[in-house]
Amino acid sequence: MSLREKIQTGIRRFGWDLGRFNPSQHPLSRRGRLLENYGIDTVIDIGANAGQFGRELRSLGYTGRIVSFEPLTEAFQQLQSAARADAGWRVLNLALGDVPGRNTINVAANSYSSSMLQMLPLHEDAAPYSQYKAEESVQMETLDALFEDVCAGARNIYMKIDTQGYESQVLRGAARSMECIDSIQLEMSLAPLYAGQALFGDLYADLTGKGFTLVGLESSFVDPRSGHVLQIDGIFHRER
Repeated sequence: MSLREKIQTGIRRFGWDLGRFNPSQHPLSRRGRLLENYGIDTVIDIGANAGQFGRELRSLGYTGRIVSFEPLTEAFQQLQSAARADAGWRVLNLALGDVPGRNTINVAANSYSSSMLQMLPLHEDAAPYSQYKAEESVQMETLDALFEDVCAGARNIYMKIDTQGYESQVLRGAARSMECIDSIQLEMSLAPLYAGQALFGDLYADLTGKGFTLVGLESSFVDPRSGHVLQIDGIFHRER
């Protein structure tokens, strides 16, 4: 056993790991390479929560425009703080879906698992810290209604959707916008986690039917009891 293997074995006993940060071994590095390769100049961040995705983008060296949508009041305040000193990062206190108007979102204890849909037992059992604790009335719009404003002058757009089971509704509300969007990062559940949600098979068929190709996968939610992957982020790209 090499010295590196001995060190790695010892570290893993404490729940940590060592790995190279490059596109062949690390999903975040791989995402950064995709952004660079596709010449992305605008990122639409739908379901931004406290700005985690935007901060990741900046840590990867992405310098283009970010437009983040987050409906929850408390999370949006954190998002505003994250973006305050960044002139290229615009934040909007809105939910996106397929029908404009007021809607009710279920607020999860961990915030980022909040959803328009009811959480199912599999999710609650795998992540008890995500159980709902309140409801909040939020304003919802469609991306189609806002697209010309938020993406004016964009050439290559990357749309990320992380809406906890509400992804198909967001896509329906972006039907016209998607004609101008060639890269999409989409959270997809492999098992039912929210009532009435579209699962991986339906979302994959929808995007591939529109000419997109799956070019990347990132594991996003794993049941710690079984090791089963429950949600993944799929990155899709369509060549013009």
